[in-house]
Amino acid sequence: MEFMIKTMIDDNVFRSKFIELREQVTEILASISGCHGFDHTERVLNNARLIAKMENAPDIQIIECAALLHDIGRSEEIASKGKHCHAAFGAKIAAAMLEKMRFPEPFAIQVAECVRKHRYRRGVQPETLAEKIVYDADKLDSIGAVGIGRAFYFAGREGAVLHNSAAEAMAAPEYSHGDSAYREYLMKLRHIEGKLLTEAARKLAAQRAGFMHDFFEQLNRETDLK
Repeated sequence: MEFMIKTMIDDNVFRSKFIELREQVTEILASISGCHGFDHTERVLNNARLIAKMENAPDIQIIECAALLHDIGRSEEIASKGKHCHAAFGAKIAAAMLEKMRFPEPFAIQVAECVRKHRYRRGVQPETLAEKIVYDADKLDSIGAVGIGRAFYFAGREGAVLHNSAAEAMAAPEYSHGDSAYREYLMKLRHIEGKLLTEAARKLAAQRAGFMHDFFEQLNRETDLK
């Protein structure tokens, strides 16, 4: 209970601050189009709220702020052409924003850790339930109907072929003409369900993963490719 006492904020105060924070995040992410714009952040926030409810997570305020801020460092990563990790950089930005808005320091630290660990790379692993929920909420947006749309958006932006066979897709390098949505599915998206960290997210992912599988099977039939 000591942790909760230190980090929870009066609900009315939190809601007021959250509205202000949301306005700031909307403005910051306005310049980012496509797969990581504010619409993605809104879906991740909704996913996080749903998972938190299913998991009976106590730290909903931390989870909501972290979901809202999880991609706040995205523009820096894009500008640096990947040199800066948006999760690590975003954690610093998130902490600074929350501090400026006079969120309690323990609260800001927990939110920043969720942001830092939502990418789950280079040995940075989500540990707390809040961290796992934000990680899962982000990954859920990569699969299902939305995941398919995002995969085709990225492939089209890179000038990739509409569809290719599994053999061609698997042999194609990233950012090449063969880097199709199907390649993204085969190389990454079909494995996401097995990498989720909460039982609630795995339940939600099952239907989405099945939909993706059926979609690409149908696409293979229509194009006479496997």
